[in-house]
Amino acid sequence: MVLFMVNPQRPKMYEKFVHDTPEWFKGAGLGIFAHWGSYSVPAWAQPIGALGTFDDPLYWNTHNPYAEWYWNTMSIEGSPAAEHQREVYGDMPYEDFIDMWKAEAFDPDDMADLFARAGARYFVPTTKHHEGITLWKAPDNEGWNTVDRGPHRDLVGAFADAMRAKGLKFGVYYSSGLDWHKEPNMPILGDAADYVPQSESYARYMYSHVMDLIDKYRPSILWGDIDVPKISEEDNDFSVARLFEHYYDVVPDGVVNDRWGLTHWDFRTVEYEQGKELMGKGMWEMTRGIGYSFGYNQMEDADSYMTGAEAVKLLVDAVSLGGNLLLDIGPDAAGRIPELQRKCLEGMADWMATNSPSVHDVDPVAGARPSGEGADGSDDSQPWIRWTGDDRSVYALIDASGRMTLPIDPSVVDAGSAATLGGAPVAVDVDGDALVAEVPASDVAGPQVVRFARH
Repeated sequence: MVLFMVNPQRPKMYEKFVHDTPEWFKGAGLGIFAHWGSYSVPAWAQPIGALGTFDDPLYWNTHNPYAEWYWNTMSIEGSPAAEHQREVYGDMPYEDFIDMWKAEAFDPDDMADLFARAGARYFVPTTKHHEGITLWKAPDNEGWNTVDRGPHRDLVGAFADAMRAKGLKFGVYYSSGLDWHKEPNMPILGDAADYVPQSESYARYMYSHVMDLIDKYRPSILWGDIDVPKISEEDNDFSVARLFEHYYDVVPDGVVNDRWGLTHWDFRTVEYEQGKELMGKGMWEMTRGIGYSFGYNQMEDADSYMTGAEAVKLLVDAVSLGGNLLLDIGPDAAGRIPELQRKCLEGMADWMATNSPSVHDVDPVAGARPSGEGADGSDDSQPWIRWTGDDRSVYALIDASGRMTLPIDPSVVDAGSAATLGGAPVAVDVDGDALVAEVPASDVAGPQVVRFARH
């Protein structure tokens, strides 16, 4: 398993897949994740906090804030989810939720428009989460897919068409590490990686699904989860190596994440607070929900959700360290984006309308130092400042206003060129090894952006 591991060693048989990260992915900045399944019907979990802030796996699993894990959480005797299931649904088995999932209000074109306005360059929906339901008519999964039951629709295809029509790259998430329908092993009480099915039959099943996704939808991203069976890492006719050979033949500029076992990866993943030591080391991606769950959780309120401005700051943090943000939305069972999630994305769209050049097709800036909350070597009393840049410009992203020191080597930029992306000039003086600027307040919620021409 590579997930959250520092400095994993790629096996020799997978070294042939190493290549430069495609420019489209390096410059994307923002992607949108979507977790949608029959778990969107109960839509219930305890919003206890973020992954990576709890040390006890039994407590985490018993009170799991991920609504998409509801089948497992309700299977733990005495858990709040088990009590909720009994009180609301009685003895109804989890499997019945698929027929209650109608997707009657699903409008992928509206979603694509919102995501594009929010600044997203790519989109990744769950095509099969741990419950095993496939959102397309997958091989060997009759009666447990969204074409045969529930929505009665190829949701993967609908997403792919809508997103590509808006210019977004389309990727696929596939739960490679768990399938509670094909290989029931609940309840999971410890590390999920210890529960990955190891049978050859499951390895072949997974292989056939991912091959079908590649051939049908030609995804720009293959996003696995948790791990794969050990036998899938080996040299055989259903191996991850065979998958990747076929994938890169079909999608030469595609990318894969680091959750396909100890095999190959194009980028590392950080999830909420888990794996943060990977930030800024090679190509990486931060992923999290707008709240504490990926799937829609009716128990979350405004206190659980990020605002648009907070989501923008998270995006800027990622981009300023050479990464992307894959921000998740969880549609409800009807297919609507819940109001508070939509509000966050609309807030991002308002900020992006003027400031998108500072987070798209940019890199970290040598000679510039971040400051404020979350910055190494700084403290919360200093203004929140991050830096990005390209060949012609350097951007200071500042969540403050007034006179302040901008921690950057003055030789990197032309101080006299400073202006907001809205076009307002900014007065800047050189003060030793830094700049001092009079930064105007932002017209929209989120960081003010000051652009400098590069020297």
